[in-house]
Amino acid sequence: MEFTHEIIIPNEDLPFKMFLFEGGNGNFFREKHWHRSIEIFAVFEGSIRLFLNDKPYSLESGQFILINSNEIHSIDAVKQNRTVVLQIALKTFEEYYTGEQFIQFVHRNLACDDELMELLKRIFDTYQKKEYGYALQVKGDYYYLLHLLITQYRKNNVTADMLHKNKRLNRLSTIINYMKENYKEELTLENVAEVFGYAPAYLSRMFQKYAGINYKDYLCNIRMEYAFKELLNTDHTISETALNNGFPNSKAFSREFRKKYGMLPSEYRKTDL
Repeated sequence: MEFTHEIIIPNEDLPFKMFLFEGGNGNFFREKHWHRSIEIFAVFEGSIRLFLNDKPYSLESGQFILINSNEIHSIDAVKQNRTVVLQIALKTFEEYYTGEQFIQFVHRNLACDDELMELLKRIFDTYQKKEYGYALQVKGDYYYLLHLLITQYRKNNVTADMLHKNKRLNRLSTIINYMKENYKEELTLENVAEVFGYAPAYLSRMFQKYAGINYKDYLCNIRMEYAFKELLNTDHTISETALNNGFPNSKAFSREFRKKYGMLPSEYRKTDL
């Protein structure tokens, strides 16, 4: 299967992740991938094209699309665009599951589509300005957004086939969630396999097949995501940042950082000043 898993970590000051789509300049293609979170692509200028399970969807200015947990998708942005992406952890909806760790949303061109787009715009604009009290306003609008999703866009009738397809990737999603909660600890392949009752070789094959990456590199990517945020948002030393995020020492952290970002952590800090 030619797709990879995406690691999603919420914004530092929010219960969700929100950002401007990186393909805003056009001539951009994001290969097939999946993640555990619910994702919304909202186009405010220009246009983009998405593929959900190989089915194409064209989005013009003023339109959005909901991408479900574990749904394989890719993005093709040929033209310039201004698109806001919002990603919500699946566990946010656990009180509203229609099956075991399963909830599905549909985009049915409802009357409240315009309301949802306006809500997304207000959330993003408020967050960008960061005026006094912005966090309360953003979170208030966010919870109203969740209410709209579960009352207007949640699919109530799910089939056994839908649940079966979801379980394929949900098994790995559960393991990944465990890794994200315990990434600071020593997480060998053998230890994690034992926690979930798998043989190490089976777990290794699962990562390679469904995440498109081996276990060790995936764990390193999780640690690097958190370490990068710490490096960016604190005055902790390189050694402290390394040890706080599961790296054995600063040398190992610096080596992986350079491999991912093309420079040492100390060099990045100088460019970010």
